[in-house]
Amino acid sequence: MKFIDLDQAWFRELLPEGLPIPSSTLLTGPGGSGKPLIGNVITASWLRQGGSVVFMSLQYPDHSFIYEGLKKVSQLDLDDYQERVAFIELDATLDNMIPAGGNRIKANVVKPEVWEAAIEKACQMVPDEGPGILIFASALNLLLFSPTYHQEILEKMKTAARGDAKRTYLFSASTTAKAEKIAELEGVVDNLITTRSTQAPFRLFMQIKRISGANFIADEIEVPFSPNVLKEVKKVADHSRMKVIPLVSEI
Repeated sequence: MKFIDLDQAWFRELLPEGLPIPSSTLLTGPGGSGKPLIGNVITASWLRQGGSVVFMSLQYPDHSFIYEGLKKVSQLDLDDYQERVAFIELDATLDNMIPAGGNRIKANVVKPEVWEAAIEKACQMVPDEGPGILIFASALNLLLFSPTYHQEILEKMKTAARGDAKRTYLFSASTTAKAEKIAELEGVVDNLITTRSTQAPFRLFMQIKRISGANFIADEIEVPFSPNVLKEVKKVADHSRMKVIPLVSEI
């Protein structure tokens, strides 16, 4: 089995052998508890070790939030890796998907067939080198608000999580809503990490629950991110609740 080393010391202490690849990892926890920030540590490690990343960040208005998050959390400038990253941006007003310039696609990934096609298209935009292609799909619970496609798109997620011989999947999902469906996804992923946060001051905690094929420490730790980084989490959570969910709920 192969492993990807993790950049930050606090993460390496919990997972000394690294993250097994290819595999599927799910970060779950209440809304606004910092799951994508932890995902950023994994994606930064992946890029620095020669891999490519496809970002499907459903909670962000545009990909500039990904750039800023990686700079703040991992001191990584995505401009230095622009040939090895692609972006799938959710546009729930589309029937299918359209090019959005450069390495970006706008796609209505609420629809299961578009989800699959968009991932394949984005993977064709980046080289399959080093540890390979990592697909980082965050805020997956947002897709489950579709009255028409919620079960079909969940099955697509579960199929991806059960194994892909070539690619590694990193998912994040809130358990604040649709918790019973996210629990189904928790049951099939190879690796499960949970998060929680406290307010005033904002503190972020994480715990590894399961890693397939690697030793890990199951102790809950406080993640040493600065308060300024953590404050951004609530802004994004508010955008998801007020903007994205109403659109998806109409599909």
